[in-house]
Amino acid sequence: MNLMQGIVLEFSRLGLVYVHLIACCVAIGLVLKSDVAMVRDMLKGDRAPDPAHTDHMNSLKRVVGIALAVLWATGTAIVTLDAVTKGGWHYFANPKIQAKILIVVLLTLNGVVLHNLVLPWFEKAGSLLKLPFNRIALATFAGTVSGVSWMYAAMLGVGRPLSWKYSLGEIMAAYPALILGGFVGMLAFTAWCKYRKEPGAFELAPAHLGAR
Repeated sequence: MNLMQGIVLEFSRLGLVYVHLIACCVAIGLVLKSDVAMVRDMLKGDRAPDPAHTDHMNSLKRVVGIALAVLWATGTAIVTLDAVTKGGWHYFANPKIQAKILIVVLLTLNGVVLHNLVLPWFEKAGSLLKLPFNRIALATFAGTVSGVSWMYAAMLGVGRPLSWKYSLGEIMAAYPALILGGFVGMLAFTAWCKYRKEPGAFELAPAHLGAR
């Protein structure tokens, strides 16, 4: 490889990494903004669905979907380029690369659930509090996986010191713990908001009412 080819490859990779980073930042920003808005609305109480809410959900689905597609395209190009220039298939033995691929796959599968089930539920109900418990649980879990996965992917993206230093299990150890903690915390918060709105929602019927 001559000097000119090396420069072209270097700047090509830099451009891919830059677009990859922008797509990740856009997605994280939109997800965080949506989560903050949802928590704020839950604290304020239920509200009737309105066209602005529906437009926001449609925009969120579209932009995050595009960002995920760009992430796949640029990420695939980056790892292919690195594999060609840094040792072929041995490049994929890096646990950090394996972790990034695993996170993006899980993020994509979770995105299918969000876009096809959870977000349409929100569009119709207008609030998480209006959903039945089984849908609240699934929506909370999918939302937690989404938030944790995007942040974890960003951490792996800047975690150059992790390369070849830790095993895949060690790199991924915090991932399920963060999802579990986020899911339990958000479920408890949702239950509190629902109880505050409907104080009798979780009360058991008095014993004398059941004795006839």
